Amino acid sequence: PPGPRGYPVLGNVLELRTDTHLALTRLSRRYGDVMEVRIGTRPVLVLSGLDTIRQALVKQGEDFMGRPDLPSFHYISNGQSLAFSPDSGEVWKARRKLAQSALKSFSIAPSPTSSCSCLLEEHVSKEAEYLVTKFLQLMEEDKRFDLNQCLVVSVANVICAMCFGKRYEHEDQELLSVVNLGNEFGEVAGSGHPADFIPVLRYLPSRTMEVFKDINRRFNAFVQKIVQEHYSTFNKEHIRDITDSLIGHCQENSTGEDTRVQLSNEKIIHIVNDLFGAGFDTVATALSWSLMYVALYPDVQKKIHEELDRTIGRERRPRLSDRGTLPYTEAFILEMFRHSSFLPFTIPHSTTKATVLNGYYIPKDTCVFVNQWQVNHDETMKYKKCEAFQIRQRFAERSSL
Repeated sequence: PPGPRGYPVLGNVLELRTDTHLALTRLSRRYGDVMEVRIGTRPVLVLSGLDTIRQALVKQGEDFMGRPDLPSFHYISNGQSLAFSPDSGEVWKARRKLAQSALKSFSIAPSPTSSCSCLLEEHVSKEAEYLVTKFLQLMEEDKRFDLNQCLVVSVANVICAMCFGKRYEHEDQELLSVVNLGNEFGEVAGSGHPADFIPVLRYLPSRTMEVFKDINRRFNAFVQKIVQEHYSTFNKEHIRDITDSLIGHCQENSTGEDTRVQLSNEKIIHIVNDLFGAGFDTVATALSWSLMYVALYPDVQKKIHEELDRTIGRERRPRLSDRGTLPYTEAFILEMFRHSSFLPFTIPHSTTKATVLNGYYIPKDTCVFVNQWQVNHDETMKYKKCEAFQIRQRFAERSSL
């Protein structure tokens, strides 16, 4: 694939070191939706454009489902993470399927104690009610509060309820330590690891890498402690949460095909690590953006309130089953995801075999970046040019007059 020329050893790092998503978008305008840049000494395939990304990740999903073998990934769950492991073989697929099954079963399982449609909804609804009370209390006492800190703790509580069957108080030091670990992980991982792309740096001392290793060790220890507690109180007749579900599978004397997905204690810890970490930062960030948008656009906030009051009333909290009757609220949520683009890139992908994309030959084990920000930006530009948008704009102008 085409791409810009880089410097020896550094490659195109100097062009990409600030606002990487904007720099790659500018380059894609020149070189196309499939281009190659060099980060350090490593060639990286950059995919832009909705059709190209859909072709790679959906239609040719098997070819692009791998993860690159980056040194920093080896320190996440001791290299056994489902999300970051370069392994994409049959054993990995079977364990991923098991993790998805455990997560799904405890998400959609009926709630035994409330009118909620499922356990996940019950946990979210209870935590949301507490969060609103917390906001009101902080406003009354301090007249201000750290929005993100409250949201992160609440999101962590929902995930703890699903994975560990317990809810923490917001001031609980154990929970706060996990929240801080999550924040530290995001900061260190977001800053990047040059040694992933410039091999010679792996032999030099790196303060950032040492911090990264320590964060992963502490998080692993936290999950390990809870898994051990679950083992000591496990009852196969009473599966309490996702961890119990995984332990139950581990203790089954399966034969035949299932023998390949037998889980050790260590593997259970790694799967719980993945499930816990997957929704931790992203969900909290999405909620933060949502609340900041409705604060910035009070007219939108008012319409959401009117729809909720008209459709649901104030006697009960919203439920998942209300989704079909709340089109404006759902439109706001989807637009927030598109407009904010708070995750400009996915976790890097890797090709599992040599393949062809848009007429270009892509070798096996090629590191792949997906520029989601560029897709959102381009689709917005197309939308603004479409007839439906222009009609709506003219209608809005006439209404205001």
